[in-house]
Amino acid sequence: MNLRKLTLMGATSAVFAALFSTAPVVAAEDYMVLPSLVYRTGAYAPNGVPFANGVSDYIALVNARGGVNGIKIKLIECETGYKTDVGVECYEKLKKEGPVGAAVFNPLSTGITYQLIEKTWVDKVPVHSMGYGRTAAADGRVFKWTFNFPTSYWSQASAVIKYIGGQEGGMAKLKGKKIVHVHHNSPYGKEANPTLKILAEKYGFKLTLLPVDHPGQEQKATWLQVRRLRPDWVFMSGWGVMNQVAIKEAAAINYPMDKFIGNWWSSTESDVVPAGGAATGYKGTAFHGAGDSWPAHAAIKKEVHDKGKGAGPREGIGEVLYNRGVINMVYTTEAMRTAMGKFGTKALSGAEVRWGLENLNLTAARLKELGLGGFANPIKISCQDHETNGPVRIQQWDGKKWVFVSEWIVPMADVVRPQIEMAAANYAKEKKIAVRKCDGSD
Repeated sequence: MNLRKLTLMGATSAVFAALFSTAPVVAAEDYMVLPSLVYRTGAYAPNGVPFANGVSDYIALVNARGGVNGIKIKLIECETGYKTDVGVECYEKLKKEGPVGAAVFNPLSTGITYQLIEKTWVDKVPVHSMGYGRTAAADGRVFKWTFNFPTSYWSQASAVIKYIGGQEGGMAKLKGKKIVHVHHNSPYGKEANPTLKILAEKYGFKLTLLPVDHPGQEQKATWLQVRRLRPDWVFMSGWGVMNQVAIKEAAAINYPMDKFIGNWWSSTESDVVPAGGAATGYKGTAFHGAGDSWPAHAAIKKEVHDKGKGAGPREGIGEVLYNRGVINMVYTTEAMRTAMGKFGTKALSGAEVRWGLENLNLTAARLKELGLGGFANPIKISCQDHETNGPVRIQQWDGKKWVFVSEWIVPMADVVRPQIEMAAANYAKEKKIAVRKCDGSD
């Protein structure tokens, strides 16, 4: 272990000790239940496992430091295999667990999220589909119980097109260009299509949509189409083994990797490592950092893994999807902390955590206190906006690690937000939902 890592670990211990040492005394039976819908098995396990490990390790760290203001969190994993019906069963099984029921659900599946949205109205348990799910849920006036911050599939799609425009010499240069969207043939994979169609019409590029059926292990026909079309860029919304196969097939037809961009569920280590050197140059989107160079990672190693409480291999700490699990739990625990500021230090109900999510103001200073300064963007949620149109960066695989190759790209809110509000309004009309005024009365 080098001196820099030792210094980081020492500094991290001091920071976290300061954060949690003043926690108030609470009853031993006062704890919160946090369901964790996971898929550690099946075709999507290569992506589901590191995410679940990041979730588990961060909660273990929070508990090792006394919990959230002294309230411990009981994390309960429920295996879904990425199957929507099983995910709904997990929800029904866990929604009433603990002293006051589940605090919040993180489904890690667009299909499961779609099914849970209406259930939350009745059960009063919030859903946080972080960067996935129904994009229209960004309009909190309609979707009171659903959150998808820090950004959405529609925002991501607009940021990718903005990046491509910059690479081509300006948005006007997109006219006549060919862009293919290779996507998982599911609600998740299709979610970005409406935005891509709008942007194709706006900027004049030729869009081709190529769906790939579950689980995505057979894609030769898809990539023969790509070879025939000879697109200028390929954007991919894949998941699990589909990503590995797509990168290998792209390499087999000699498609240039630096013109191939995966979305944030298609750009982690397990997607590129199986392709070996052929994956070098492949790009992907991100809304948080990669690697384990932050003080919080040093704290996880010392306080969790060194004590035999790690959820997975130590060398997995810092992988892209591991880090996504970590930031997901940062949002969750900070929303709990926010809610305690209003409702008191106790086990929080789902309704109280919902308030914490909607009033979350995670500042740069707070991220630094948590040992994650510069890891992600500050974020402030409101009644009207459950997404925040968060910025996106492009990262690139250099053969050994992910490196950023762009600055933060602000999505096209002028294109995305009107579409969100229209979709939300249509949903409200269909489901006969009263639209909130967001004036404090609702």
